Amino acid sequence: MKNKVILITGGTSGIGKALAFAFGKDGAKVAVSGRSLQNLEQTSQELAEAGIDHLAIKVDVSLKDDCERMVQETVAKYGRLDVLINNAGISMRALFQDLDLEVIERLMNTNFWGTVYTTKFALPHIMAVKGSIVGVSSIAGYRGLPARTGYSASKFAMHGFLETLRTELLHSGVHVLLACPGFTASNIRNTALAANGQQQGETPREEEKMMSAEEVADRILKATKQRKRDLVMTTQGKMAVWVNKLFPGLADRLVYNVMAKEKDSPLKR
Repeated sequence: MKNKVILITGGTSGIGKALAFAFGKDGAKVAVSGRSLQNLEQTSQELAEAGIDHLAIKVDVSLKDDCERMVQETVAKYGRLDVLINNAGISMRALFQDLDLEVIERLMNTNFWGTVYTTKFALPHIMAVKGSIVGVSSIAGYRGLPARTGYSASKFAMHGFLETLRTELLHSGVHVLLACPGFTASNIRNTALAANGQQQGETPREEEKMMSAEEVADRILKATKQRKRDLVMTTQGKMAVWVNKLFPGLADRLVYNVMAKEKDSPLKR
């Protein structure tokens, strides 16, 4: 990745921040975006202390104009764009019957449309260098998770979009990677939206038992270098994908039971 230019959306916390350090330490020049100016400034300071050439851009990826400006600022500073990592995302937890529809709209706007907008504006630059487009998705993009209708829908949409784009670009030299972590220790569950659209504030899962964001980032870096198509992480994640393909009825019951064990789960046990 030496002297390659990487643009990471949602790059100021969790997996996104870990990606900035992983690619930066491998020699890349890194542009990171985020909605929080405070988090951007903190991340920028940490990247500078690590000696990583970087650009921090305040962006809301649900806004088309913000996405266009983000790509323009990156290319204006570095003169090229080699890798786009669509990482920005939000989650939710509530039964659909209780859910304010605005919650699903917000998830689709960030997780799906943010990917579409950014990829649209980055694509000409990526094509020029035969670079990579990465979507940081989820097992929820392969298998719907109960009480996560909006999140699962947005990740299924991301999968469909990037899979189709990969096929369109088959003879262009552009690499498209779908990276799907299992449950990863990050702040995404703390900021997940409840039925009324407010952040739930406390994670319902045991974060200390999950894969670290740094391990996820290292695997995505390696898969990008190897130009892999798909990256499904964790044994549980791989099993969920295959059981869902081979025994979908069993998958319904297994997934329900796993999610019902979460703290304060809205699912009945």
